[in-house]
Amino acid sequence: MATLDHAIIGLSQALDRPRRHQMWRWLVRHRVAGVHEALLDETERAADAWLAARQSALAREREVLLRKLERLGCQVADSPDVEPVHSELKRVVSELQRHRQRLNDLLYDTVALELGGSE
Repeated sequence: MATLDHAIIGLSQALDRPRRHQMWRWLVRHRVAGVHEALLDETERAADAWLAARQSALAREREVLLRKLERLGCQVADSPDVEPVHSELKRVVSELQRHRQRLNDLLYDTVALELGGSE
């Protein structure tokens, strides 16, 4: 999961750079590809029955994020006006951060269950 964290941070930092040069497009497209790859590498853990619904929801959310990243990666390179793409990518970064937090929450709940909870 650390690679997903680093990929999201890298994309966020790239989006904050000035958008005047063609290099920005290349950098953002490269970082979008890195996030896409990190999401693909995400492994699903065998969850207990009480966590299965959350795990399924995360898998569906992951697929939506992957499709968005594929679409936006192409738009960064081809769009004559990068501002709408930039705004959409900023929203996707927020969605990625929420997804990462949900993954961490699921992992925490799995470990808490194995250790017997807080009692």
